[in-house]
Amino acid sequence: MTPRLEVVTPRNFETAVALRVRPDQEHAVAPVVRSLAEAYVHPDGVAWPRLITDDGRAVGFVMAYFGIDWHGDGSLYRSGLWRLNIAAGEQGRGYGRFAVDAVATEIRRRGGTHLYASWHPGPDGPGVFYTRLGFHTTGETDGDQVVGVLEL
Repeated sequence: MTPRLEVVTPRNFETAVALRVRPDQEHAVAPVVRSLAEAYVHPDGVAWPRLITDDGRAVGFVMAYFGIDWHGDGSLYRSGLWRLNIAAGEQGRGYGRFAVDAVATEIRRRGGTHLYASWHPGPDGPGVFYTRLGFHTTGETDGDQVVGVLEL
């Protein structure tokens, strides 16, 4: 496994938006095209969308956020994982861990010390994945999602 991150460009856009998670996971994560639209409307380096490739094939998509005004009042700024989509046939091969590690590295590079993520709770959500990586819940929610944090 030699995964890498690629900036989404006109050259790989169609490949990125064609990426699909398993059908039973579609309720828990937005499609890549929505993530790219959100990245477009959050300019100035806030959104960081990347295609995850391995040996020339698309295996996932990750999008981080940097310096989000969490409460909208300037009292708290956070950076973290905004989206993580691993292709249906590529799950369980370490690509999710690779993506989280890449986001952690970028947050550290920018001077951050915490990586936040949110996920759908319950047995069909990715909570076990995040807790295995060291995330712990904060007691907060973001809509219907649990908020977790990983200390870097």
